[in-house]
Amino acid sequence: MNSSQTQEPTPESVKYGERLIEEGNLITFPNPRPGRRYNVHITLPEFTCKCPFSGYPDFATIYVSYMPDQRVVELKAIKLYINSYRDRYISHEESANQILDDLVAACDPLEITIKADYTPRGNVHTVVEVKHEKKG
Repeated sequence: MNSSQTQEPTPESVKYGERLIEEGNLITFPNPRPGRRYNVHITLPEFTCKCPFSGYPDFATIYVSYMPDQRVVELKAIKLYINSYRDRYISHEESANQILDDLVAACDPLEITIKADYTPRGNVHTVVEVKHEKKG
């Protein structure tokens, strides 16, 4: 095999971190202060995905701000979940909306905002912000 060829990983060659990222499960735990209104702010500065049109990599900082209800998202789990986007072909808009949907499904917060602040590429800077409020 020459240096321009790549070898597909075998199950034995897949690193443990790659397996955890591939699983990308959002794990939650009981809110230690249910009934108290407080905000959790998480910054994830190393988000990457691929442009669905060009295949070029996109880089962003993802800001998650939420008010928990009964469940809180575990930090290592959200890190691995966010890293699962690195080889996904997905638009800026869809990635922010999918992250919101997945976090709402995992922890059902009272309120949540996802802000995806993309690194400028080709003189274009994109920021996508999506919000959800629990009904009732």
